[in-house]
Amino acid sequence: MNTLQLAARNLVRNRRRTLTTLLAMIVGVVAVLIFGGYDRNIRLGLETDFVRGSGHLQIQHRDYFLFGSGNPAAYGIRDYTRLMQTLQADPQLAPLLQVVTPVLDLGGIAGNFAAGVSRTVYGRGVDVAGQNRLKQWNDYHMVGLPQRSVALTGTAPNAAVVGTGVARVLQLCGPLQVKDCPQPLPVQQQGTAMPADLAALPVAAPAANLGRVQIELLAARASGAPNVASLQVVKAEQQGVKALDDISVQLHLTQAQQLVYGQDTPQVSAIVLQLRHSSDIPAARARLAQLLQGGSQPLVVQDFATLNPQYGQITGMFAAILGFVAVLIGAIVLFTVGNTMSMAVVERTVEIGTLRALGLRQAGIRRLFVSEGLLLGLGGALLGSLLALGLAWLINHSGLTWLPPGNSERIPLLVRVAGEYGMLLATAVGLIVLSVLSAWWPARRAARLDIVEALRHA
Repeated sequence: MNTLQLAARNLVRNRRRTLTTLLAMIVGVVAVLIFGGYDRNIRLGLETDFVRGSGHLQIQHRDYFLFGSGNPAAYGIRDYTRLMQTLQADPQLAPLLQVVTPVLDLGGIAGNFAAGVSRTVYGRGVDVAGQNRLKQWNDYHMVGLPQRSVALTGTAPNAAVVGTGVARVLQLCGPLQVKDCPQPLPVQQQGTAMPADLAALPVAAPAANLGRVQIELLAARASGAPNVASLQVVKAEQQGVKALDDISVQLHLTQAQQLVYGQDTPQVSAIVLQLRHSSDIPAARARLAQLLQGGSQPLVVQDFATLNPQYGQITGMFAAILGFVAVLIGAIVLFTVGNTMSMAVVERTVEIGTLRALGLRQAGIRRLFVSEGLLLGLGGALLGSLLALGLAWLINHSGLTWLPPGNSERIPLLVRVAGEYGMLLATAVGLIVLSVLSAWWPARRAARLDIVEALRHA
């Protein structure tokens, strides 16, 4: 206690240098905590977005993830209804589950024959009720996330929702009231004229004249000739990624199964599992491995990070930036505290010689200067944390918004500092350790001063 009191008195006596050092440490702590809170919010926001779209886990055919996009029908899950019932009835797995819903992916060609245009698309058949339950997950209490239902809710069995890119290519922007949708310039057709007998055939009235927007979707079957279905487009939605926006078609699961399997037994591409908490993923995967072992189908479990590799890429980039900022702040703290202690040794040479002459050992001198570094670290960590909490509160209530990667709507810009006790503790401990290390070398040099040489500076 005497050492700490003496160290505190020395810091107060050199107010200007102490305040300058504290200011550098406070700025460093604020920078690390604010950017760390921003990184934390991005990480949790991306996880929430992906879990709402694809669940925490998906049960798929063993080879579907690598080869299924080329031929989804060949890697379907048979008897999926019984498997879903087994999962929901399992006493170990059921308490962890929140949603279990099937999906079916298919490739095909969508055409607006009234306008004479078509394009390749990638469709997804979904259970609307299950998708709506997926959208309700918000375990991290994210603010500003859209809570609306999927666009297929309450629609006819032949309804579909397309990406705005699909609507643009199929010239459906006008009927679907899509904003900022340019139309292509007319292209002069090359080739021979249509034969007279074909031109005389009756043509169906355009879908827009019938009071609805209609497209035809041709999908390859698991076996035999392809199937064609007339779909009523109820809405065009922006998907957030242009590559997906240009090919996306969402339809009801039963309609997708009729397109792909016809009169055969329907299958699905994956069974989506959404858990109550992300922390339950390891336990759920372990139980699923036991339930699927020895089954008649080669099934595997994929998590959301594997299904959405951009999650790891984005979070990894922000983690690297945060690490760089932390290293930079650490170097500044080392230099600042080390310089402060070195200057103190020079200015207090006589004091050090007097203390040594009075019988204070070298360990006591080292302990004195290290205690000053410790007090500087404690003060910088406390004041910096309080300032970061206040600044984060101002940012969270400023009304600022941003557009996250892969999103089509802006959400509030938030910084998660309050409640992130692990980040606060790690930052404070890191700063204190750096302060102590920075003070150790000057303290060692001060302790090794010769008593006679030190007293000569009087």
